[in-house]
Amino acid sequence: MTARTFADKVQMQHRLFAELSAMFGKEVPLYDKSLLVNRVCNRAVCDLLGKMYPSFRISDAQLEKTSGERHGAIRIGRADEYRWIARFFAAFAMEPHNFYDMTSVGAKSQPIIASAFRSTHNPEHRVFTSLLQTDWFDAATRGRIEALLAGRRVFGETARALIEKGERQGGLDWADAEALIREGTTRIFKWTGRARDHALYKELCDAGFKIAADIACFESHHLNHLTPNTLCMDLYTSAMKFCMGEIDEASFRPRAERALAHLERTADGDWMRLHFKHLDAETIEGWPRQGAGAAVAPAAAALTERLKRPDLRLGELRHSGFKDTTEGPSEDTPVLLRQDSYKALTEPVEFVNADGSVVKTTHTARFGEIEQRFYATTPAGRSLYDRCLAEAEAAGENDPGLAARDFAAYKARYAQAFAPFPKTLPGLLDAGLVYAHYSPTAKGLAARGRIATTDARQLVRLGYARAEGLRYEDFLPVSAAGIFASNLNQYGTKSTAVQRPVYTQAMLENVMGKRIIDTDAAYRGAEARSLLDTYERLGLLESLASADRAALEASAANAAGAPAAAMAAV
Repeated sequence: MTARTFADKVQMQHRLFAELSAMFGKEVPLYDKSLLVNRVCNRAVCDLLGKMYPSFRISDAQLEKTSGERHGAIRIGRADEYRWIARFFAAFAMEPHNFYDMTSVGAKSQPIIASAFRSTHNPEHRVFTSLLQTDWFDAATRGRIEALLAGRRVFGETARALIEKGERQGGLDWADAEALIREGTTRIFKWTGRARDHALYKELCDAGFKIAADIACFESHHLNHLTPNTLCMDLYTSAMKFCMGEIDEASFRPRAERALAHLERTADGDWMRLHFKHLDAETIEGWPRQGAGAAVAPAAAALTERLKRPDLRLGELRHSGFKDTTEGPSEDTPVLLRQDSYKALTEPVEFVNADGSVVKTTHTARFGEIEQRFYATTPAGRSLYDRCLAEAEAAGENDPGLAARDFAAYKARYAQAFAPFPKTLPGLLDAGLVYAHYSPTAKGLAARGRIATTDARQLVRLGYARAEGLRYEDFLPVSAAGIFASNLNQYGTKSTAVQRPVYTQAMLENVMGKRIIDTDAAYRGAEARSLLDTYERLGLLESLASADRAALEASAANAAGAPAAAMAAV
């Protein structure tokens, strides 16, 4: 009897997100156009890189794959629905990573807790998945929200049966996989423009709880956004503002030149390895780098002409403008991630009330985020980031209109807050601020038995090992809250319950029936495994101090158990 062949879960995941992207593009034409702007900007970046590294070539198909990662955001109303969504994502090799308490992010707080579903290894797609906390509200409001949510059933019989079948069998064949994907795009995540209880919706919005209104009153877990990657955030954001008619050509050209000039200065081999997964470090190290400063102005001019073509006249589409400023670190600080977005669209909605009456109105929730990812920080790096961000935000509060009035001055002031960070991967590693993957070089392997140090950074400096920064694959709650606030034109909300609730990771794990993976442990474990392998291959493992070796082995073991723990029932 031949063993049954199941669809590869990661391939299922790629197909799911391709279909979700197609679905979202039909629902929101501005999303499709934003993808085109991103492709145009990424091609301009790659053309400039080709002048810096004459051996660098990337086809349109490969560039599309590089730009094709997606992260989405959905909001769930009930605990049982959240458990179903966790089981749905597990069918696509996506597990919960990190606990995000969005009720505790200061002035940007919202009544939701969340986790991000993604693959543990080499993730390409992620979904930030929030759960509404109804006990955040006073008893009367809580009762109305829960009564409304109780009548909703987002997961139909077909989706539930397919999820359960995959769990029993250990996978799905492609016919069943396609059927489950169709459930996602035709029901679970599809925007319908239909909602219930207009009175509750209006009361929540007027009280500052627009996110709660979006969750409670609509009939699906519709995507709030589906985010692509960009290779140069400042180039993309300026291009979007230009295409949307928010800045003119005279303002766009110098911004494009500035962004491309910064890229020409900073896109070293480490940057190339971080942004292009299909390139290996040895290949990049063999490329001679040339100065390409003279190519910056022509590249900006060519990009300007491309963006002026009729297919990118985004100002002719319905839109609400673009965010004023980018969330995350400054342009010159390659840690964690940077995020920006066009603002949430105002879309027609039909409310059907319990008495059968119909209210035709509008709703504002879905927006167009973009991101650029950098290096994963150690606890020391994250602590420094939080301090720098607090300083940047404090400076911004003193002059909130600076970005609109003098963008260059705003950028300089923001960068000053992040001045304590080194700006290169070697500097970040030397300061212990980011994680890396280590591997022996040919020179190191040839010197096996004659190497006198076990210091990892010294091994790299001597050419016996190489260090590649680990990319940050997760989310920043303060940045996410900033995106929410800008798009809803509404900042944080305070609890109206008699006593403010406190939320914990264990609560959300209990909802899902599975553990949440601690990504800091995962990054630390990945680095530890690579160091142990490097020491062994260089013949240095026995020379390593016993305490250092024990610490590395403990970190490696802890991270190795994370995926299994995520699958275990709580």
